[in-house]
Amino acid sequence: MDVASAVKSMLAVRVYQDRPIADEVVTRIVEAARLTGSSRNRQDWDFVVVRSRDTLQKLGTLASTGPFIADAALAIAVVVPDAPVGYIDGARAAQDMMLVAWGEGIGSNWVGNMNKPEIKALLGIPAEKMVLTVIPFGYPAKKVGAGRKERKPLAEIAHDETFGVAYSG
Repeated sequence: MDVASAVKSMLAVRVYQDRPIADEVVTRIVEAARLTGSSRNRQDWDFVVVRSRDTLQKLGTLASTGPFIADAALAIAVVVPDAPVGYIDGARAAQDMMLVAWGEGIGSNWVGNMNKPEIKALLGIPAEKMVLTVIPFGYPAKKVGAGRKERKPLAEIAHDETFGVAYSG
């Protein structure tokens, strides 16, 4: 799948098949994060790949906004410095992982509010680091649509040369 098609069609997936993801596919997903650009090329991030069923279930219990982590084939914690550049770089890496996964037929979903002491302890993350997100990944349990998204029209949110002049393409 080309990148534009992945962006256009990717949807949040919260229900997964009970099916593992092959090691080489997991590596491609994590490699996408590693290759993402970062501020001043600092690459000041870490990615904790979780496949243990027990750990996934514990993460699901601790995730107030993402209990579906418990049923994923794997989850990846994006760990960054607690600073704006860390958030931005981590979000870029997260999106690249999600797009690569989508291209492989694997669904995912951003789960926020994960920078909790219990999660850091569970994953062995140093106190001075921040858990930006934990992203569950898995093959969708249901047929996923063609990415029909309810979005504002481009002319409403994009501007030509100056703000307020509708983008005309």
